[in-house]
Amino acid sequence: MYSALSRFLKYVTYDTQSVDRAEQTPSSPGQLALAEVLGKELETLGLKDVEVTEHAYVTASLPSNITDSAKKNKVPAIGFVAHIDTATEVTGKDVRPRVVKNYDGGDITLKDGGGGEKVVLSPKDFPYLADYKGQDIVVTDGNTLLGADNKAGVAEIVAGVEWLIQHPEIPHGDVKIAFTPDEEVGHLAKLLDIKKWGADFAYTIDGGPVGEICWENFNAAGAVITIKGRAVHPGKSKGLMLNAVTMGQEFNALFPPAETPATTEGYEGYYHCMSFNGSVEGATLKYIIRDHDTKKFEERKKFMEKAVKWMQDKYGTDRFELDMRDQYRNMADKVKGHEDIVDLALNAMRELGMEPNIVPMRGGTDGAALSWRGLITPNLFTGGHNYHGKFEFISAQSMDKAVDMILKILELSARK
Repeated sequence: MYSALSRFLKYVTYDTQSVDRAEQTPSSPGQLALAEVLGKELETLGLKDVEVTEHAYVTASLPSNITDSAKKNKVPAIGFVAHIDTATEVTGKDVRPRVVKNYDGGDITLKDGGGGEKVVLSPKDFPYLADYKGQDIVVTDGNTLLGADNKAGVAEIVAGVEWLIQHPEIPHGDVKIAFTPDEEVGHLAKLLDIKKWGADFAYTIDGGPVGEICWENFNAAGAVITIKGRAVHPGKSKGLMLNAVTMGQEFNALFPPAETPATTEGYEGYYHCMSFNGSVEGATLKYIIRDHDTKKFEERKKFMEKAVKWMQDKYGTDRFELDMRDQYRNMADKVKGHEDIVDLALNAMRELGMEPNIVPMRGGTDGAALSWRGLITPNLFTGGHNYHGKFEFISAQSMDKAVDMILKILELSARK
């Protein structure tokens, strides 16, 4: 029905994996390459005020087609936001998407092994996969992530404005588009000029399954622990060697095993060791710290500091170094008082026959940071599952439903 699928299959071929703690924005050259492609596409479609910045921000406008000036002034300018980078956990290079048409409900072999690893996407591991029987599912080849987070959102937004341009009889207010870099590494649209962009409020199209809506999210921080060991010949090392790997294992063991991403849900916070690299001489551990509750979030950060201090007291202050930074805050505090923006999306879903699923987001989006900057921006579904890994998938039908939702939001807004 829409061009979302074909656009998505094109966008995921660009390697836009972001780089944590890079000194420049965008953190990877592929993001700027995709940004330039998107800018040209939007210009070709006929959007106005198209701009692609050196930092890989893409912004554009579709002017209102409402002719009654009195009514036009009452219709808000609505923004739609998606990020173009992909996550750091699994490579986004050489993504080879495959469309499994009319999925039969069983196992999908992503990679057959051939002497190596066999990767199978199975409803035994992911029960909700079976819900997509009969649909056309986009999957990976078992070597990379897919990139539905968040190129599905990008494709759905572009498909939506394309549909509006092709159907000028559908009334709508001003539509503002923004595609942003480095969301996955906490950049969070810092260089988006909200006033210049001109949206009265916005939505990130960056959520999960159909019907999902999030207007509250984690408070988030990132921490890097650098450990300095001391290498000595293992045959004569008693009382002398300081093994940074062993010290890192000891440090990680200080954190509650029941407070990890794999053991928590809903509003439960966690500590997550994302990577552990090193040798006897030195090691680096990278953590993310998450909690919806602001007080508990601050307590988690203090625990991280206490754990580092405990190791410093044991091994020496110069042996452990902590670099901890806040990343984003819970948008719930800012959305309160602006529930009409949430209600607009909920009503759009209901009119389309979707059952809204209001969930506390166990992550964050550009919308969290934008909301704290004064632009209320709840998060809406793309239709994808299993983000950040080889088992990521999304159905073409879910993508079309996301486009339906975008169009319905604009339609309902124009009815005012």
